[in-house]
Amino acid sequence: MKAGVVGASGYAGAELLRLCASHPCLEVTVATAGPSRVGELVGAHTPSLAAAYPALRYEAGEPHLLEGLDVVFFALPHGASQRLVPEVAPHVGAVVDLAADFRLHDPAAYETWYGEAHRAPELLGGFAYGLPELFRAEIGAARMVAAAGCYPTAAALALAPFARAGLLEGSAVVDAASGVSGAGRAPSDRLHFGAVDEDFRAYGLLTHRHTPEMEQTLGLPVLFTPHLAPMARGILATCYARPARRLTTADAMTVLSDAYAGETFVVVTDEPPSTKSTTGSNCAHLTARIDERTGWLLVLCALDNLVKGAAGQAIQCANLVLGLDEAAGLPVAGLYP
Repeated sequence: MKAGVVGASGYAGAELLRLCASHPCLEVTVATAGPSRVGELVGAHTPSLAAAYPALRYEAGEPHLLEGLDVVFFALPHGASQRLVPEVAPHVGAVVDLAADFRLHDPAAYETWYGEAHRAPELLGGFAYGLPELFRAEIGAARMVAAAGCYPTAAALALAPFARAGLLEGSAVVDAASGVSGAGRAPSDRLHFGAVDEDFRAYGLLTHRHTPEMEQTLGLPVLFTPHLAPMARGILATCYARPARRLTTADAMTVLSDAYAGETFVVVTDEPPSTKSTTGSNCAHLTARIDERTGWLLVLCALDNLVKGAAGQAIQCANLVLGLDEAAGLPVAGLYP
């Protein structure tokens, strides 16, 4: 099947190319980038891809170049794909968007959190929310998917089993730390090595745009605080909520184990998960505790923000839409050390 990657020069786009290179059914025939990269060999810009794509060059993001492809992945900054998808979608087999443009069901919520009116609200109802472990049936029945964000994936995998079982009351608190790659490939003073190394800081206090996505998925208010960690990849989400009834740690672990029994890409572990354990894989690692002293539920989730939090999740969704093996082309083993 022929695939296109729009925005292939960014971190998520490059990760899509890496994963597609070992996919048994997908062949990337079109990779687009901004004007300054058009005509450049993909392997010259991202040398790790040179052997996999010795002749592939970045092309301009012209809709006609994508016509007839079986699937098109959009790995663009927020706000950009909603300008292109209306033109591209009617002429391709499937669309998977990695940005936030089509994740929120309510266009008014998009305008509130992203500061501008949605350009294609008529398409929102046609997009499935792309988190397969929670919305597999909806994704499989769709031809357009909005892949879940990296932070919301970690928070939803941690808390959704409890929310869906009616075991939570009130609001939830999500504290999550991400590697620097989550901020994208574009250079920035605050992302220089000298700024990030030996530092750990919070950002987006009370206003982070992933908040409504978490609330939409979980069905309860969320206080979300993201942090920037001095590492290239990974997310560790520490999630807190009030149980609606008395639970023990054994009960909480059973809820997770039952919810994800048979899931290829979810590992429920007794030990606190680490980002290093998930690097390079499409897996999320989870554990849970009940604090008997305060009664709070604690759930932790670790994942690779560029794989399960972005490109891997997008391919997992595409596999479902295209009727392929859901795990095709996706690594379950991480890199260590």
